[in-house]
Amino acid sequence: MDRRDFIKHIGGAAVATSVVLSACKSSNDKPKALEGILDGQGEMTYRTNPNTGDKVSILGYGMMRLPVEEGGTLRDHPNSPIDQELVNQEIDYALEHGMNYFDTSPVYCKGMSERATGIALARHPRNSYYIATKLSNFSPSTWSTEASKAMFENSLKELQTDYIDYLLLHSVGGESKELNSTEMFNARYMDNGILDWLVEQKAAGRIRNLGFSFHGDPKIFDMLLQWHDEGRYHWDFVQIQMNYVDWNYAHVIEPENVNASYLYEELHRRGIPGVIMEPLLGGRLASLPDYIVKQMQEREPETPVARWAFRYAGTPEGILTVLSGMTYMEHLVQNVATYSPLRPITPEEDEFLMKVAEEFVELKTVPCTSCNYCMPCHYGLNIPVIFSYYNACITEGKMPAGNTEAREYQEARKRFLIGYDRNVPSLRQASHCIGCNQCVEHCPQKINIPEELHRIDDYVEQLKRQ
Repeated sequence: MDRRDFIKHIGGAAVATSVVLSACKSSNDKPKALEGILDGQGEMTYRTNPNTGDKVSILGYGMMRLPVEEGGTLRDHPNSPIDQELVNQEIDYALEHGMNYFDTSPVYCKGMSERATGIALARHPRNSYYIATKLSNFSPSTWSTEASKAMFENSLKELQTDYIDYLLLHSVGGESKELNSTEMFNARYMDNGILDWLVEQKAAGRIRNLGFSFHGDPKIFDMLLQWHDEGRYHWDFVQIQMNYVDWNYAHVIEPENVNASYLYEELHRRGIPGVIMEPLLGGRLASLPDYIVKQMQEREPETPVARWAFRYAGTPEGILTVLSGMTYMEHLVQNVATYSPLRPITPEEDEFLMKVAEEFVELKTVPCTSCNYCMPCHYGLNIPVIFSYYNACITEGKMPAGNTEAREYQEARKRFLIGYDRNVPSLRQASHCIGCNQCVEHCPQKINIPEELHRIDDYVEQLKRQ
C-alpha cells in the first residue's frame, strides 16, 4: 500500500480538518495558534471496536515505563520500588481526561507492572476502563500448559479483575538460537493447547477480545491472518508497530522488520482493529535532529515535535488506540492534549512527514527502542544506554565531522568521549562485548546487537587514537 492509498483511508475527517486549517491562516499564509484552537481544547477522541461496541480512547496508556520511588524508571534505578502514589495520580488524571485503555504485561517493569496497574485501576469502577494484558510466555519454563494457564490466572489476580478486556499473544514472530519463528510460535501456543484454551476462556467471558502483538517474521503474521480468513481463529484486534518512519522504511532501519504500510493494510482490509505501539519509534521521533525540528516549527511553532508522530499514528481508519509508555505527568498531559480531540494528518502534512522519514533513515542510528528486553547483559554492558547515547549524538548533530585537524572537530571529539564516559561507566561500555549473542534472541527489533556494539566500539577507539 503506497502513501496515496493511505491518504484514502484518512477519510472525511482529514478533509474537514484541511478546510478548518485553511480558514485559520493569517496574512502570511501560515496557520495561527493551531494548538490553541484545536489541540487540547475539546474532549478525547474515541474509536469504536466493531466486535464489542467498546468506545476506546484513541490514546492508550502503555504501563511499561512506570515511575519508581527514586525517580525516573527501573532503567535508571533497577532496584527501586514502583512509585505507586504517582502511578495512582497519573491513572486518575488519565481517566478524568477521557483515557480508558491501559496496556500492561506480566513481564513489564520486572514483573511489577500488572500489580501496580491493578492497584491504581481498582480504585475506579470496573466499567470505566479497559484492561489489556498479554500471555508473555517467552521462557521455555512457561511453555507448558500448566505454566501458561498459571500466568493468565496470575494476571487476573494482580489486576484485581475476573476478566481481561483485551488479551494478546505477546510478540509473535520471534525466534531463538534453537527454534525458528514457526517452531517458537508452536511451542508457546499450539503444542501445549494454550491457544485453544484461551478461545475457551473467551467463550466463558473471562476474555472479551483476543488478539496478538507482532514483531518479527511476516510469515507468522500472514499465517495468523490466514487462520482468521479460514475461520480457524478469530482475531478481535492486532497490535503492530507503526509510525511515519516505519510506514515505508521499517525494512531499511532493520532488514528483518516489516513495513507498517503492509501490516496496516492487511488488517484494514479484513476489518481487524489495529492497536499501535511505538508511535515515537522508541522516543526517537521526539528527539529529531535540529534541522528537522526547525522544519516542523516553521509550520507550527508551538507544536511539540512528538505531536506530529502521535497525530500520524492516530489518523488512519481502523486504528483503535495508540499506546504511549508515559513515565512523567507532563508527558501524559501533553499526549492527552494531542488527542483531545485528534487533529488528523492532512494529505499535505503526510507529504511533509514522508520527506522527514526519508531524511531520518539516512541517519546511521541503531534502531533500538530501549525496551530493555536484552537486559541484563551477562557481561555487564548497559546496551540500551550505549545505543541511546550514540543515537542522540547523531540526531542532535553532535558527532565529530569534517577536517580531523580542525578545532571544531577536536572539540566535538572531546565532548563525545567525555559524554560517553559520563553516560556509560567504563566497565559497561561496548568494548566489553564478547559477542556471545545471548542478547540477540530477546530483541524485538531483530538488531544484531553485538555487531552494532562492535561498530560503536571501533568508532570510539578511532576517536581515542586521534
